[in-house]
Amino acid sequence: MWRIPTYNGRMNSPDRLERQMPQWLPKLVLPGIITALLLPGPSHGQQTTEQLAARCAQLGAIFDKYGTRRSEGSGGPDMTRLGAGIDCQKGRYEQGIKALEGLLQRNKIPYPPA
Repeated sequence: MWRIPTYNGRMNSPDRLERQMPQWLPKLVLPGIITALLLPGPSHGQQTTEQLAARCAQLGAIFDKYGTRRSEGSGGPDMTRLGAGIDCQKGRYEQGIKALEGLLQRNKIPYPPA
């Protein structure tokens, strides 16, 4: 309940114009706040499977566009690229992303940060 403020002439009186918090409110709110702080939330450092799959596809598309050898006698497809593509298809996204990033770096092809 809110207390009706009164003025008795003293400025530092407990009866000055202010509201008092109900006594039950801290008992109800405090455990909720503590629980919310202690519950594990989504980690910002870990990516979801969908994000990793999208990153794999993004890096693969960048290499396919800029790093593919197209001339005669080029030696065939890049085996690292093929292996990374297989890793991504099999759900081994971290391995595939690492291989693709290394491939792009070796070929001096810029790519967006993760």
